[in-house]
Amino acid sequence: MKSILNRLIRHETITKQEAKAALMQISNHEVNEAQIAAFLTVFMMRNITIDELDGFREALIELCIPVNLKSYNPIDLCGTGGDGKNTFNISTSASFLTAACGVNVAKHGNYGVSSVSGSSNVLEAVGIKFTNNAEHLERQINKTGICILHAPLFHPAMKAVAPIRKSLAVKTFFNMLGPMVNPVQPQHQLVGVFNLELMRLYAYLYQKTDKKYSILHDLNGYDEVSLTGKTRHISRNEDHNLTPDDFNCSTIKADEIYGGKSISESAEIFTSILRGKGTKAQHQVVAANAALAISLVKNISREQAFELAYENLLQGKAYEVLLQLKSLSN
Repeated sequence: MKSILNRLIRHETITKQEAKAALMQISNHEVNEAQIAAFLTVFMMRNITIDELDGFREALIELCIPVNLKSYNPIDLCGTGGDGKNTFNISTSASFLTAACGVNVAKHGNYGVSSVSGSSNVLEAVGIKFTNNAEHLERQINKTGICILHAPLFHPAMKAVAPIRKSLAVKTFFNMLGPMVNPVQPQHQLVGVFNLELMRLYAYLYQKTDKKYSILHDLNGYDEVSLTGKTRHISRNEDHNLTPDDFNCSTIKADEIYGGKSISESAEIFTSILRGKGTKAQHQVVAANAALAISLVKNISREQAFELAYENLLQGKAYEVLLQLKSLSN
């Protein structure tokens, strides 16, 4: 690791194989905390290369505890986080709504690092208990249409760096990796990223797979559709900007999707929206993100998917899924 750090400090890049080996060393506790912090910091000071990102991805996938849910053909709705916007938990809310609309979801998530409340924070706050037991996870998705994969339970490397990431409290390359390393390796993915450069890297790497994917970056800086303006959208066959008009919605203001000052406040917003008791802006943002996932899997138009999602949200169907999952997880 010392040799790698010296090269990185000299502004050199490392190969895919070196990146993979470095993360293997970290996960095997062969690197001290100071070196790990330095290693993470380097990649906050310059753009990561495709080879480096791919090497880190390969290491995490190789080391993870895999879960076979292929027969359920699930989708993951996961953002990188790290956009600094402190929105409510949009992709998590959209995941439960997607499940309520008949599309199976394998939701990968973690505690918030640079935000008030990450996916795992809010789910834990509402009573969901995490597991890496394959039978339990299959029971969850079979009965409710969704299962939750709390990243540290599946990724020893993430667990090894968790205290350091928490101390740094800023986004690292682990944010970039999150959506790529779902232990289910679903064939459908809706991915939100925090900038256009990372979007380009994701598009390049995903083109080499057989996944059906949608990659999003809201041009106002969000890692999901915010409906505050245009959202860049890349899939295998599309590369264009989405606008609120594409969902028959009006443009909303940033403060209408604010996420609160604490985990408990975030959890209240989350449950209120799933019950269909949120604001119109909150409902539309969640339905828009769910619609992209639903249309990807069901091969229906975004407009049809949005109408289905919005109707189910107002009827509290997503909250029913949450209650069922909470019961099963306990």
